[in-house]
Amino acid sequence: MASTLVTGAVFGAATVAAGVYSPSLIISQFKFEDWHMAQTFIGATASSALVYKIAELLGYISLKPRSSSPIGIFSQYDGNIIGGALLGAGMAISGSCPGTVFAQIGTGLQTGYYALAGAVLGGIAFTGIISKAIKWQKEKTEVKPETTTLASQLGLSNTAVFLLFETLAISALAASVFLGKGSSQWTLFSAGSGLLIGFAQFVSILTRKSMLGVSTSYEEIGHHFWWLLRGADRNSFPSSRQNMLFASGVAAGAWGIAHAAPELLSKHIIETEPGLAVAGGFLMVVGARVAGGCTSGHGISGLSLFSVSSLVTITTTFLAGGLLGPLLHK
Repeated sequence: MASTLVTGAVFGAATVAAGVYSPSLIISQFKFEDWHMAQTFIGATASSALVYKIAELLGYISLKPRSSSPIGIFSQYDGNIIGGALLGAGMAISGSCPGTVFAQIGTGLQTGYYALAGAVLGGIAFTGIISKAIKWQKEKTEVKPETTTLASQLGLSNTAVFLLFETLAISALAASVFLGKGSSQWTLFSAGSGLLIGFAQFVSILTRKSMLGVSTSYEEIGHHFWWLLRGADRNSFPSSRQNMLFASGVAAGAWGIAHAAPELLSKHIIETEPGLAVAGGFLMVVGARVAGGCTSGHGISGLSLFSVSSLVTITTTFLAGGLLGPLLHK
């Protein structure tokens, strides 16, 4: 329990220190006006992959890559595609993401509170209605999840894929810094800020032998809501609360660093309109649970394991957000 709370706190503090908790910055990324979020994401994923590879080589941990989230409509990855699109749309609308919500709350941003309200509603809707519809469709079509890695798809060893991934990530970051010289949007700090989140991944692996992920916390909230609504039978009390504890740690860590080092906070914060924050919060959590993970679970962690399902999810997330962002926020 303590390790979960501590890991969440480190992740929350890292999110704030990296500067990727600002609603306007997230929206600006999807409008292709500011690339700080993309740089941080690349750095976080690359450093997480390095941390995991070292831990695996030392025999400390060995995790199974993320499996696909099929629904049984049009593809083995239809849940990842549909869920990723909803996740990206929700992020572009709200200026938040399932994990960033708690960092925003910790720093006192109203966007976080409204997005959390929508996210909780999304968790309730998913656990009570949407997940049951998905289960029915999966049973009808007899579709099963598959666990596929980039290594198996490319016909390469895991080590070769790791080296290729790190080379591409470092090249992208180096190119962004070089091409952005003289621009406030492209800085060496922005390129290296992902290392802070990579450190949070290190703490998670070291203390919990598991990787970062937040969106399951909303599913846990949903399960507790329906349990209360159905009479709060002690015999059917939801057993899982670890992810809610992790999310609480994220908010606490963000609050702590905001008070201990206020100079790290963004100087110009533009909040998202309440209605958009609620709507976006709802969509992003429904999408994350349909896809089986969010930008931390599928993105930072899943890509570090070179899971094909994570690549499909995150690619769809950024495509959907990139299409909607410029149309919605002009």
